[in-house]
Amino acid sequence: MNRLVIKGSGAYIPSEIKANEAFLTNDFYGETDKPLEIPSSTVIRKFKQITGIEERRYASDNMVTSDMAYEASLLAIADAGINKEEIDYIILAHNYGDTKAGTIQMDAVPSLASRVKHLLGIQNPNCIPYDVLFGCPGWVQGVIQADAFAKAGLGKTFLIIGAEILSRRLDKFDRDSMIFADGAGATIFHYEEVGNTNKGVLAYSVQSHSIDEAYYIFNGVSYNTTDPDTTFIKMHGRKVYEYALKHVPLAMKDCFDKGNLPINSLKKIFIHQANEKMDEAILKAFYKLYNIDNSPQDIMPMCIQWLGNSSVATVPTLLDLVVKGKSSPHQLAAGDLIMFASVGAGMNINAILYGY
Repeated sequence: MNRLVIKGSGAYIPSEIKANEAFLTNDFYGETDKPLEIPSSTVIRKFKQITGIEERRYASDNMVTSDMAYEASLLAIADAGINKEEIDYIILAHNYGDTKAGTIQMDAVPSLASRVKHLLGIQNPNCIPYDVLFGCPGWVQGVIQADAFAKAGLGKTFLIIGAEILSRRLDKFDRDSMIFADGAGATIFHYEEVGNTNKGVLAYSVQSHSIDEAYYIFNGVSYNTTDPDTTFIKMHGRKVYEYALKHVPLAMKDCFDKGNLPINSLKKIFIHQANEKMDEAILKAFYKLYNIDNSPQDIMPMCIQWLGNSSVATVPTLLDLVVKGKSSPHQLAAGDLIMFASVGAGMNINAILYGY
């Protein structure tokens, strides 16, 4: 039996650290476009309690998203020990293209995947690069697409990347701006014989709700300006939280049940690093669907506390940290059953069941 298998991973973690204290001088406004009537120190303290974020990483001024994607890809290719010319597809998930420092203009022509192919110097014309815009679940969706391509006989080796610079899309008057960060994660997948093992991609589930939910995350003007030509990332935080808590556990269960395996065989869940409290609530709700009141203590590694929410980059970055022993005490062993899950703009959700 053939399945899509992870062969290598890499992550680019920007060097610029921005701690919560750096926002003390910000004047925060509410969605009513009026200043909040509480000091910034109180806003930041409550923010930490809810999200778990203490600091985040921002890209240096000389970097754009495709640069970070390239750096992560180099590490993944080296980790996999493959010839770059063997790559059939480069699938790059992002949402804001290449945005240069000091600007807010998105540049995505040529595609970021094409830019990474160019930077890697891949000469093979049969290596097909393309971008995925699917909100924060973009990298997970890229893996799902790669699995479909492989099963259809359209390729065997895939470079799948999640990369984003959100720090250049932030409204400094919006307290939600403290959530977002920059980063890139990349993985090499190969479609290969796995025998009678559970190794590789076993099942997945995808859903999109785009009626009332379509604009829970959107681009909008600053809370302290009427300039309609400059927009920033915005979200209706409460609605996002309620949506995720309602739908993500169900999608995870749908995915897991397709594997026909006992729930206690699941070893790790790599969930999009959006909000610590939200992720914990999703985990609890997922296990509640199996009549389990207390989820396993060590099943959900997290990096949001020091890396923030880097959108499509969070899941592959977290995977690389665990695989490389950089997320103690979390680790993976051959045969471990794991799950990837994400939720984001669209609103889109997805999950993958994977045998490590």
